[in-house]
Amino acid sequence: MSPTLALARDLIARPSVTPDDRGCQDLMAERLAALGFRIEPMPFGEVTNLWARRGDTGPVFCFAGHTDVVPTGPLDRWNSDPFVPTIRDGRLYGRGAADMKGSLAAMVTAVESFVAEYPDHTGSIAFLITSDEEGPSIDGTVKVVERLEQRGEKIDYALVGEPSSRERLGDTIKNGRRGSLNGFLKVRGKQGHVAYPQLALNPFHVSAPALTALCAEVWDQGNEHFPPTSFQIANLNMGTGAENVIPGQLEVQFNLRFSTELTPEIIQTRVRRMLDAGGFDYDLTWRLSGSPFLTPAGELVAASRAAIRTVTGLDTQLSTSGGTSDGRFIAPTGAQVVELGPLNATIHQIDECVGVEELDQLSDIYRLILERLLTERA
Repeated sequence: MSPTLALARDLIARPSVTPDDRGCQDLMAERLAALGFRIEPMPFGEVTNLWARRGDTGPVFCFAGHTDVVPTGPLDRWNSDPFVPTIRDGRLYGRGAADMKGSLAAMVTAVESFVAEYPDHTGSIAFLITSDEEGPSIDGTVKVVERLEQRGEKIDYALVGEPSSRERLGDTIKNGRRGSLNGFLKVRGKQGHVAYPQLALNPFHVSAPALTALCAEVWDQGNEHFPPTSFQIANLNMGTGAENVIPGQLEVQFNLRFSTELTPEIIQTRVRRMLDAGGFDYDLTWRLSGSPFLTPAGELVAASRAAIRTVTGLDTQLSTSGGTSDGRFIAPTGAQVVELGPLNATIHQIDECVGVEELDQLSDIYRLILERLLTERA
C-alpha cells in the first residue's frame, strides 16, 4: 500500500463531520513536525485550524484544505460504511475520499518526498488546514488569514486541494471563482380569508412581477474568464398551514453567482431598484459569501500545468466554474491561487470515492509543482 493511500485511509476513518476535526489535523501535524515544520494550532470557536510552516523566507507556498466533511446521508444507501475506507475495483470509497482527504494525503506525502530530495529548498512551505469549509466558513480559513495578515505573514502561492477534475485527473484546474451574494427578502402583505381577497393583500401576488423580472434579468455578459452572472431563487416560503387563509408575509432567499463585471454594491442597487418599482412593502438584507477572484497566467498556473502534463500527459483547462472555495479568503491578500484535486463526480454523494492510482499521481503532481517553484532547478 502506497504512503498516500495509507494516509488517505487513516483520514477517512475519522468521522470529521463539520465542524468536528476528529484528530485529522493532529495526524497531519505529526507527519509535518517530523519534517521540520513549525506547528501552530489556531482554534476559533468550535473550529479547529492548523497553520504549519517550514522555512523563514519567501516565496511562501501554501497547501490549503479542510478536514471536515459533509454528513453521510442515509447509511443504508451506502455499499460500505462511509467511515470504513474500502477499496473496490481500484477505487477508495468513504466520506471525504474526494472532498478532500485524498488531496490532504497527497499534499503530505508530496512534501515528504520533496523535502527528502531538497532539504534546503528555497522559500517556505506551509499548510493552512481548517475544519470549517463545509460549514458556515466563519471561524476557519478566513480567521487564519486575518491572523497571518495582522502579523505580516504573506502567502505567495496557494494550492487548494478541492476536487477540480471532471473526467480525468488534471484535466481541469480552477484559477478563479465567481462571487456569491445571498439576498433575504421579506414581503409584507395582509392576512385574510381567501374568499375575501379584497380585504387582504397577498404578498406573493404583489411581488410576483418583480420576482419574475429578477429571474429574467440579464445581469452581464460575463467575460473571457467568467460566465454571465446568474440569479437563482433557493428558498420561497409563505402560508399558515390552512387552505383558506391568505398569508401576511412571503420570505424569499435568492443567490447571485457573479463575475468580475459586477460588484456587490452594483447588484444590490439594481435589485432594490427592481423591487421598488413593484410598489410593495418589503425588507431586504444581504450576506456576501465571497467576491470573485482570478489568478491569471503566472508562475503558479504554469507550474501546475507543467506538472500535470508530466504526470498525466494532459493539457489542463483553466476554469472558474462551480461554487465557492476557501481560495476566496486567500486571493484578496495578493496570493496566486489555484484549485487542483481529484475528480469531482462523487463529492457529497452516497458512495463518494477516488481512484487509488489517482492518489499517487496527485502526490506526484504536487511534488513537481514544489520543485518548479521552490528549487533552483526550475
